[in-house]
Amino acid sequence: MEPSASPEPDSGEVLPQHKFDSGSLEAYLNQHLPGFGAEPEAKLTVTQYRSGQSNPTFYLRKGFQAYVLRKKPPGSLLPKAHQIDREFKVQKALFSVGFPVPKPLLYCSDPSVIGTEFYLMDHVQGRIFRDFTIPGVTPAECSAMYVAMIETLARLHSLNVQSLQLEGYGRGAGYCKRQSRVIAILDWELSTIGHPLSDLAHLSVFYFWPRTVPGINQNFYFQENIGIPSIEELISIYCRCRGINSILPNWNFFLALACFKMAGIAQGVYSRYLLGNNASENSFLFAKVVQPLAETGLQLSKRTFSTTSPHIDTSQQLFVLSKTGQEVLARVKRFMKQHILPAEKEVIEFYVQNENSVDRWKKPLVIDKLKEMAKAEGLWNLFLPAVSGLSQVDYALIAEETGKCFFAPDVFNCQAPDTGNMELLHLYGSEKQKQQWLEPLLQGNIASCFCMTEPNVASSDATNIECSIQRDGDSYVINGKKWWSSGAGNPKCTIAIVLGRTKNATATRYKQHSMVLVPINTPGVEIIRPLSVFGYMDNFHGGHFEIHFNQVRVPVTNLILGEGRGFEIAQGRLGPGRIHHCMRTVGVAERALQIMCERATQRVAFKKKLFSHEVVAHWIAESRIAIEKIRLLILKAAHGIDTLGCAGTRKEIAMIKVATPRAVCKIIDRAIQVCGGAGVSQDYPLANMYALTRTLRLADGPDEVHLSAIAAMELRDQAGGVRSKV
Repeated sequence: MEPSASPEPDSGEVLPQHKFDSGSLEAYLNQHLPGFGAEPEAKLTVTQYRSGQSNPTFYLRKGFQAYVLRKKPPGSLLPKAHQIDREFKVQKALFSVGFPVPKPLLYCSDPSVIGTEFYLMDHVQGRIFRDFTIPGVTPAECSAMYVAMIETLARLHSLNVQSLQLEGYGRGAGYCKRQSRVIAILDWELSTIGHPLSDLAHLSVFYFWPRTVPGINQNFYFQENIGIPSIEELISIYCRCRGINSILPNWNFFLALACFKMAGIAQGVYSRYLLGNNASENSFLFAKVVQPLAETGLQLSKRTFSTTSPHIDTSQQLFVLSKTGQEVLARVKRFMKQHILPAEKEVIEFYVQNENSVDRWKKPLVIDKLKEMAKAEGLWNLFLPAVSGLSQVDYALIAEETGKCFFAPDVFNCQAPDTGNMELLHLYGSEKQKQQWLEPLLQGNIASCFCMTEPNVASSDATNIECSIQRDGDSYVINGKKWWSSGAGNPKCTIAIVLGRTKNATATRYKQHSMVLVPINTPGVEIIRPLSVFGYMDNFHGGHFEIHFNQVRVPVTNLILGEGRGFEIAQGRLGPGRIHHCMRTVGVAERALQIMCERATQRVAFKKKLFSHEVVAHWIAESRIAIEKIRLLILKAAHGIDTLGCAGTRKEIAMIKVATPRAVCKIIDRAIQVCGGAGVSQDYPLANMYALTRTLRLADGPDEVHLSAIAAMELRDQAGGVRSKV
């Protein structure tokens, strides 16, 4: 614990269900706790800690003396749960050998004093960090804290149970087997003599946190920048401190077990909420985390892990779609063939005819008709796992299929930038924000844009972003210039998500930006001009616009998640979005290769078909090889997000972002060359394909930024003797 100026930063008024007679407690302590009555004129004050979901915990203050009290919850409890006498026993034994625990003072088994058993310990003044990025400290301090944490765990596991006289504390043998059965509630007071890797896995499970449960992985995205060690480094330190081999046996089993135990804890917390004896006001939220944690545990239990790395080893398996994924992919393919591809000519003709008219941002009526059909068939919002039930691997192959036609993603309500914005609101939005903006987006009633890049700074370094978001009473005031704000020309575009700077001199450079929701019709929002891509306006997707924000005022409730959380949100948004972009681009490559092959079999040059010329045949072969390579790499990244989350898949996500547009640009270029003059004309979609694909080498971070990140991660992995695997 670090020193702190605030003795009880997380306590408040005692909850109604946990109130007790403080006068009776004071009388008991005066009689049984030496020194408690040293200041008889001082009044005893009691507040309750808001953190924790199990045994209610209270901060006691009497004059200059401070204590912490732990008690059982009131009401009906499960047998053997909330055994605070065991907590007191193990804490007393550990304190006797100098292990860092608060000094235990007394245990009271008489429920007549405050209604339940309780025990008292010294108050340890310090800081408690619940944000795993440890905000407000330097990277060096952050790293030192993580090292101290893992060294303390290793020290605990090195203690001798017999010398501590804790032989009867629990049954050591068969610990893992006992954890495998389904039980109603698990909590830390059920600690026992068990397997040390269970504790290590519990500490490590946050590196594998499921994406649908917000608050962990997103904080980890910049872990190397802020000093958080990698999981490999923590395990290496732990093994060195304990003097054991760094090859961990059955590591996947213990990770899965940790997930299942946390799911059980969450279910128990929610159960206590239903019974009315919960220790925290937010206990009802735990109902939403049980299934994602259990599913993550199931996934981890089925994976093969490397003996030299705790990451998942996929070298001996392919990426298999779930049963649901297979079914949905088949239906999407059928819908594409029967409805979308036959309408392509009509849609293209509409935009050719309206290229320079006031209607150029509108969409042809056939699109609305196709949307209604897709929605009726349940082929809607497929990108969002919480809605569709699809994994990232499932959706990756669906995204490839939709990428074969430029308007297909929109038909399934899976178009950028709305997909990223919807995922952002789903993960980080308040209930009010979800109701006001997410629901209409999911229904397809409105559209959105994302405002991040700026014309006056190098936005490849996102910490350069200058657009200001400043608090003014009950409002935030936005001032700045944005461009490449995709989708702003869409007639349905109603809301913009804006990244800007909320200056905080004490925060790190990654904690000085925030995201705010700005309705497009807010006074001061000025849409300046559309930007073309190689001369193309991208009319169908609502274009890419320059937008100015001049003293734009929105209510404070429009801030997403909190001040300084902008980069955390951005990385949570961009991880899956990059998978989607890349797989759609694989679909573009498949379409370009199809055009190349058709042209090569139809055209004759120098008295033979084009495919008979060796150079063209080689282009076809090289293109197929390239497609298969990038598809496998993207599926590996998608699989990584499914199992490790975005933070555990940073390298793979960066690699696909570089490899995919580079490879596909080459394939399209070959197709153009085979088609000759027709390839650069409006008679083929190749020129437009090339323009959009070339843009991806800049969008969501230029190649050079991703290459630098990949190199840094590779050097770190090589230095640690670990080859990164997903």
